This record gives sequence, C-alpha cells and structure tokens, in this order.
Amino acid sequence: MGENIRLAFQGVWAHKMRSFLTMLGVIIGIASIIAIVSTIRGTNEQIMQNLIGAGNNNVKITLRQGEDDYYMDNGLPDGVSVVTDEQKKEIRSLDDVADASFYTWRSYAQSVTAGSHTMDTGSVCGVDEHYLSTTGLAVYSGRPFTDADFDRMNKVVLLDETAASQLFPEGGAVGSIVEIIGEPFTVIGLVKRSDSFEPSISSLQDYMTYEQSASGMLIMPLPDWPIVYMYDEPQNCVVRAKETKKMSDVGKEVEKIMQQSVTQAGTSGSDDESAAVTYKAEDLLEKAKNQQQLAASTNNLLIWIASIALLVGGIGVMNIMLVSVTERTNEIGLKKALGARKQRIMSQFLTESVVLTSLGGILGVIAGIILAEVIAKTTQTPVAISVPSIFIGVGFSMLIGVIFGILPARKAANLDPIEALRRE
Repeated sequence: MGENIRLAFQGVWAHKMRSFLTMLGVIIGIASIIAIVSTIRGTNEQIMQNLIGAGNNNVKITLRQGEDDYYMDNGLPDGVSVVTDEQKKEIRSLDDVADASFYTWRSYAQSVTAGSHTMDTGSVCGVDEHYLSTTGLAVYSGRPFTDADFDRMNKVVLLDETAASQLFPEGGAVGSIVEIIGEPFTVIGLVKRSDSFEPSISSLQDYMTYEQSASGMLIMPLPDWPIVYMYDEPQNCVVRAKETKKMSDVGKEVEKIMQQSVTQAGTSGSDDESAAVTYKAEDLLEKAKNQQQLAASTNNLLIWIASIALLVGGIGVMNIMLVSVTERTNEIGLKKALGARKQRIMSQFLTESVVLTSLGGILGVIAGIILAEVIAKTTQTPVAISVPSIFIGVGFSMLIGVIFGILPARKAANLDPIEALRRE
C-alpha cells in the first residue's frame, strides 16, 4: 500500500496541471458544502443565542389571553387569583429550577417622566427579591434593592441603560426623581445584563422578535405596585433552569403549578375560548428549533446543489483515470507479464484515484473555511466551522475516489498482457 501511495503522488506531481483540473470539481463541491454547513451551524447558534441568551436559561410563564399576553389595563381577569406562597415555594423547590422570581408588569410604560423627559418606549416591572439574580441583571451604578425597600414600601426604582438614557440624557440618573403616573420615585441604581450578550438583529423578523428586549425598563419593588397600579394583580413568573436542555420541561412544570391560580376560563364572564385566560410558558427551545428548521431548509437545498459538483468531480476523476489506463497500457502489460495479479493492478489504480480525490477534499476543506470567513465578513452572516463536517468532507472525497475509480481499475486489471504489450 505504501508503494502504491508513493507512486500515486509521483503521478500527481508529474502531471500537476492535469491533476489540479481533475480535482477542481471535488474542490468546489467540498468547499461549497463546508461553507454552507458552517453557515447553517452559525445561523442556528445565533438563533439559539438570540432567543435563549448567553446561558441565563430563563423561562417566562405569563398570563395569556388566547395567543397574546393579557393586558392588565383592561382590568383584573375574572377567575384568576394571585400566586400563593405555597405555589412559589413549590416552584422554587423543583429539581431543575435554579431560581424563580414573581413579578407584575406593564409592557408599555405609562406617564413615566423625569422633568421634561419621558420614557417613550419600554416596560414597568414590579419585582420580588429574586428578580435580579434570576434574570441575570446586575447593578453597575448605585445600589440594588434591600430588604428594607420591600418591607417599608420605599418608593425607589432601578433603571436599565435605555430607560436611563431616555429620562436622563445628560446623565446623573442615580439619586434623581422620576414620576410614574404622578407618583415620585427615587432612582437608586442602574442595571444591565451581567453578561455581554445582545441579540443580533439583521432582518425585520429579528427586529420584531427582539426589539422588546432592547426597550427601556423601569423596575420597582413589588409592594410598591399598588401605589401606581392595581391591587391583587395576578403575577407572572420567570424561572432560571439549571440546564438549557431542561428549559422546556421546567416551563411546563411551572405552568402547571401557576395554572392552579386560574379557577375559571374566560374574562369578564365571557365563555369564548379565544378570551380564556391561562398561564402559559414561553417555549424558547421549540421556537428556536422552528426557526432553525426554517433557516436550514433553504441551505439543505443548496447542499444538494453543491453535491452535483462532487458528482461532476467524480466523473472527471473517472475520466482521467481511464485516460491514465490507456497511457500506461504497456506498463500494465509488463507488470502482468512479470506476474502481477489482477488485485495488485486494481489496488494501484484505486489508490491513485483515492489519493487524487483526497487531495481535492483537503484543498476543498481549506477553500471552504476561507469561503465561510469571506461570507461572514461580506454579508454579516454568522458562521461556525464544523469540525465533524471537515472529516466527513475528506472521508466523502475518498469514497468518491473509490466509487469512480473502480471502473478504470477493473479495466486495467482485466487487460490481456499480450495485447497490452503489443500496443504502442
């Protein structure tokens, strides 16, 4: 085998241009597949990060009316009670839950002002003591809430970076006063995510999916909520799963416990199922999976198209090997006359074919990695090089060499030595 490989490399080096042109189809096919697979993998990872975030494993369980969040400004929903302490304890004691927080919120801030400035977009949240640790928010200026803030109903708030820039564009937010529907609150701190993750927004669909996370947020202690909003509002829940793969299961378990607070379907006495109010977990893993499948469907079609180049490359290899058999007829006849068996001749030509396509596969992998990086830089498309796809690509190129090298190898092995020696 070692001798066959050495002879194969000698043959490739002796006909460098012909060998390169023969390998070109394999190079293009492998490079295209590597680039496409890298794009698929990069896109999938970006979708997963955009939806789930950089490892915080948060799952939200919110009160829904049909397919939409229930809008509390329409009034308290009939048949939905506040979450009990027993329910909260049960949720926090679940095996796969690292932490859980219960909160009320308004998805659109109403009459939040600081002097002449207003918070045009964003949300207002009333949170418990676990909210910051559960959601991965950290105070980077000022101080967080203390037990005294919750016990004494201190009128204090935290702002995220967006809300702070809207209300205090000149800076100096900490220690200043904001008014929420006419009630003054003191800003005690500014918060931001404890990691550096931000969603990548490259399309209108991305914007619609992620723009809410980029809006401003004002956070107050949950006991202060009735000062500006309603008493006895049903709470939502956000939990942090211990593992990303457990997020869906955790969401379903918490949803089931939260649903105990719903004693009847419908709002305002309505029996319409579309108006039914229930707690529902946001299944981000399923949403990510659906988006990944949608993104991959087009790319999978491109892989099949790229595979045609491999087929063409394989045919080119078979053609050049048949030419090689014709050129080396005398050599084959001499070897057979000296006692070389069919298996030996066939092995030699199969080795040459595999070496040729393997070199093409290796060059294709290199070209594919370069192409993937070029795509990433020119189109801002995320890519992630897949190591398994590299080995699969090289292995597949070797398989092409075997498949398309069999016919020329069999032709060489079956040559009659006498007839072969007679040929010029």
